[in-house]
Amino acid sequence: MINDLVTDNRLHKVCISLRSMGFQPILIGRILPDSQPIERIYPTHRMKLIFSKGPLFYIEYNFHLLLFLLQTEVDVLVANDLDTLPANYLASRIKGKPLVYDSHEYFTEVPELIGRPMVRSIWTWLEKQLVPKVDAAYTVCDSIANVYHDLYHVDFKVVRNLPVCSELEFISSEIYKPDGTPKIILYQGALNMGRGIESAIRAMQFVEGAELWLAGDGDLTVQLKHLVGELQLVQKVKFLGRLPIDRLIEITSQADLGLSLEEDLGLNYRFALPNKLFDYIQAGVPVLVSDLPEMRHIVEHYQIGAIAQSHQPKELAQKMLSILFDADKNALWKENLKLAAKELCWEKEESILREIYTPFL
Repeated sequence: MINDLVTDNRLHKVCISLRSMGFQPILIGRILPDSQPIERIYPTHRMKLIFSKGPLFYIEYNFHLLLFLLQTEVDVLVANDLDTLPANYLASRIKGKPLVYDSHEYFTEVPELIGRPMVRSIWTWLEKQLVPKVDAAYTVCDSIANVYHDLYHVDFKVVRNLPVCSELEFISSEIYKPDGTPKIILYQGALNMGRGIESAIRAMQFVEGAELWLAGDGDLTVQLKHLVGELQLVQKVKFLGRLPIDRLIEITSQADLGLSLEEDLGLNYRFALPNKLFDYIQAGVPVLVSDLPEMRHIVEHYQIGAIAQSHQPKELAQKMLSILFDADKNALWKENLKLAAKELCWEKEESILREIYTPFL
């Protein structure tokens, strides 16, 4: 994987599941100047690179990854997203080993590539060359799986990034909060473009009795902190930074409302089914999501929150307040969240993963 592995819960769950099947997974990523140490029950390898972004970064990453793969005894190679596929493909052909492709998003439709036709064309060319040659593939939702099947005639399975079911009873967070304690509106994940974070911050100008907690870091962190200062919302908006998986679970369980406000910036976000949505559900937290098909289906099917028809600050604030302070709706959503959490868990999704990897045992 191209990240530093610390907060990537999907890959951690995949490794645990593969280990239980009899594989001995090695998880490969990179180490950053501020990377936290990690301790896992499976081996990890993090590469220290000179470049951190741009073409030279991707070339350097794949070069070092290829060298490591060629020097390591492997039976199956797994590329997580398109940016790790070139090195994995070359290693699979040189070693004569099967290659599995785990696509966490519709890579060529990410907002960072929209409006950059030359860069996007290079990634699209790589995708066309390599994806049809993988031995197995899976992705995060039906919409993306269908697009890839239509484009490349590859059977993409769907393995959603669902949390491991908790055995704890759902207990209303209000029990632990004294009267007058502000409600907690939580956004967890990368602070990057297209996530609706700026809209949520601006909406806090019109929300009383609540705080917005941002658990994550990203390209927009400095810009968002500046916006908070400019709007004089320092007392209402808290930046928690990147958190280890166990600490993030604690924070999520305290929230009264979970946000997933992705903007419709290309097909990748239109088909988004973010990890955080399922984390909120597992923690029993009602949600407010964008009016995008995959997220809307989950929220409407289970009746666990509301759909934001607009990202305009005042309208978004009204939606937030209607969720936070409607006791009757919250009681209903809390009951429905219990059912949703039982159904939307990794223990059930794992069976699909087993179908994909069993032929390689």
